Amino acid sequence: MAVRDKYQSLIDLANQSGVSNLQVSEEGDVLHVSGTAPSEEAKQKLWDEYNRLDPDMRSGDLVLNIEAGGGEGGGETYTVKPGDSLSKIGQHHGVAWNDIYEANKDVIGDDPDKIRPGQTLRIPKK
Repeated sequence: MAVRDKYQSLIDLANQSGVSNLQVSEEGDVLHVSGTAPSEEAKQKLWDEYNRLDPDMRSGDLVLNIEAGGGEGGGETYTVKPGDSLSKIGQHHGVAWNDIYEANKDVIGDDPDKIRPGQTLRIPKK
């Protein structure tokens, strides 16, 4: 099964949800989906669909980079790179790692040590 086919329902949901600047590209065996959701709720629905398709998010075949637009004070975001940790990201931005974790539990899940390259994290204001 092609990776795009696997995530077609996610792409369809992004279109139906009004994600602006939606970009979908395949690089090797990895699908990259990015854009701006109209709200946090719409963004969460996309993450819920991703979780439905890949419950443990272990496949490593999707980079989902969806930001929520029209929202809360335009905070800074950061895309996780290989070798990153919350403490390393926090040091770079002058924010405590646990503040970053609290602001991104919807993305990270229950374990703050399980961030993955390609995740977009909100960096809370200092």
